[in-house]
Amino acid sequence: MRKTHLFTLMLIAFNVFTWAQEKQIEITEIYQGAFRTEGMDALRSMNNGTQYTVLNMNRLNQSSTIDKYDYKTLKKVSTIVSSADLYDIPYFSAYSFSADEKKILLSTEVEAIFRRSTLGIFYVYDIGTKNVVRISDAKIQEPMLSPNGKQVAYVKDNNIYLFNISTGETKQVTVDGVKNKIINGVTDWVYEEEFSFVRAFEWNADGSKIAFLRFDETNVPEFSMDVYGTGLYQQPHVFKYPKAGENNSLVTLHLLDVASSKISDIDLGDAYYVPRLKWKNHKDRLSVQTLNRHQNHLKLQTVNAKTGEVSILLEERDDAYVDITDNLTFLEDDSFIWSSESNGWNHIYLYNQDGKLMNQITEGDWEVTNYYGYDQNEDKIYYQSTENGSINRGVYNIGSGGDDKKALAVTEGANNASFSADFTYFINTFSNAEIPPVFTLHQAINGKKIKDIKDNQQLLQRLEGYVTSPKEFSTISINGNDLNMYMIKPKDFDPSKKYPLLMYQYSGPGSQNVSNSWMGANDYWHQMLVSEGYIVACVDGRGTGFKGSDFKKVTYMNLVKYETEDQIAAAKKLSELDYIDEERTGIWGWSFGGHMATNCLLIGNDVFETAIAVAPVTSWRFYDTIYTERFMRTPAENPSGYDDNSPFNYPELLEGNFLLIHGSGDDNVHVQNSMRMIEALIQANKQFDWGIYPDKNHGIYGGNTRIHLFTKMTNFIKEKL
Repeated sequence: MRKTHLFTLMLIAFNVFTWAQEKQIEITEIYQGAFRTEGMDALRSMNNGTQYTVLNMNRLNQSSTIDKYDYKTLKKVSTIVSSADLYDIPYFSAYSFSADEKKILLSTEVEAIFRRSTLGIFYVYDIGTKNVVRISDAKIQEPMLSPNGKQVAYVKDNNIYLFNISTGETKQVTVDGVKNKIINGVTDWVYEEEFSFVRAFEWNADGSKIAFLRFDETNVPEFSMDVYGTGLYQQPHVFKYPKAGENNSLVTLHLLDVASSKISDIDLGDAYYVPRLKWKNHKDRLSVQTLNRHQNHLKLQTVNAKTGEVSILLEERDDAYVDITDNLTFLEDDSFIWSSESNGWNHIYLYNQDGKLMNQITEGDWEVTNYYGYDQNEDKIYYQSTENGSINRGVYNIGSGGDDKKALAVTEGANNASFSADFTYFINTFSNAEIPPVFTLHQAINGKKIKDIKDNQQLLQRLEGYVTSPKEFSTISINGNDLNMYMIKPKDFDPSKKYPLLMYQYSGPGSQNVSNSWMGANDYWHQMLVSEGYIVACVDGRGTGFKGSDFKKVTYMNLVKYETEDQIAAAKKLSELDYIDEERTGIWGWSFGGHMATNCLLIGNDVFETAIAVAPVTSWRFYDTIYTERFMRTPAENPSGYDDNSPFNYPELLEGNFLLIHGSGDDNVHVQNSMRMIEALIQANKQFDWGIYPDKNHGIYGGNTRIHLFTKMTNFIKEKL
């Protein structure tokens, strides 16, 4: 960014936080999008490395275009496809290219299933002929073009299908898929939620084979939720959900020979979880990551697709758990780059094709937070890290030998890069707590800025008309650790006055709330409260991320115990400040943070007077296997870890003001959690406030829902705190 341009943004930001007018932010503005930032939707680098494409959508008139831009000039070169030119496709919301960029897969009529999974109507658009072919009359999942662009593999009704684009012929590959029993080619609920992927099949390099996972859910217990809707009777929604200690799906690996339709079974031995599949550059070599149930022993294995033979490339063990990431790149000779926190900090390593460690590429008391890829021509690895502070993110490159490191984008705040296919350019997205996202074009090799692309000056100018206050970042010494913290004080702050304190946190393993990045919706709500005389503070306690694995994994086997202790201790210490009213201390959080808020109010009843818990876990016995057992092992192995920190086991400790919120359609943290807490408080004869949002999932949104929710929370805080 040019120094003058950055100075202008900083000056505007200074005005926002220093000379703001008297208008207060309102909840309706926040949740109707008044402060939404501009971004760059669905940007894809083209194979030539000099151009990129962007999906431009006009939601008002329901039209879409995929436009091609030049990196160097940032000017639009052409429109590749427009929905206005497509018969019966008025609007598409996502796209992907074939490997040769001659065909495009277009997504329409997409509807959500769970957090990441969707159903939709899909088309193949041929750029040369401008022909459009609909893949299936029914809604399907996870279509993927073959490497040669001639076929599409997809999943429908838990079975895998192949669609021949030129002939229109559809072939069913698997036949045993049954809802709530057998799934082929896509993941079950718990894999989707906790291993963060849905498509469980992959084409090999020449399209001759497909590797896929099969999930046998037969013995997984079912969970049922009532969907109330608008009809005369509610409808049950039944799905397989393995709670901690219960049976998981039996997951097996299979290989489809596309030409013969023959499916072979691959024996992965004692593998319990299979969280990643990735073909190597060699078309007959598949890599598979497997875990044991405790998730503390990871194996990266190679499958010979011709013989079915399985061999181990590398293994990682940990006293607590091993995280699964997507940071695996195979080089031309199938040597590979891999990230690991085996030395206490997450870093990048280089291994040869046989799995022998060649060298550790990055090292230091900081974390690699994103691995972007490897430019083999220049021998440069591109990554993001916390080298300039755990609340900041910088972009760097480094040689595979660990030498010649260059800082590419390290302005204090959050930098995130999107690289061209050949690593000639990258588009950097920068923000910090005072500057909303700014997009700039850079040379990848040295980070030199070429052009400004887009900023959010209009948003900053709009915010000049509102009462806002800056986040003040610091650390606070709690239980022997320097914890990251921010505090937001009223604009007319007077240190001689007493202010009520509202603490906000999430606190889940590896998470981060205290980050030097632009505001989200919760931040705007906090600004609204601050403008009305509250002080808001956030502390990232033990168990949160980006300060080394020891700091993160100290909560192993005792989720929320140490996290709760840190929030209580932080509240006590902040209450010692002359300007904090120690009789008016509140805390709130969502999901894991809701569990924390509940525990803090009960266990810290001499510190906290008020708490709001939204969609909280109240017993880890109710949550899923993969997440919970990663940090707690099973209830049979660790009963005290599960029960000693479950708030419905000590409802009698409630002394303060408590608001409990949940969505009845929460497929993730089931409303069962809140119902058990409610019943425990009733039987303890404790008064409290609560609200259930009908059919709303873990996000509790849709229509005016967020406006209603945060209005309720605001009124509660004003009345009780």
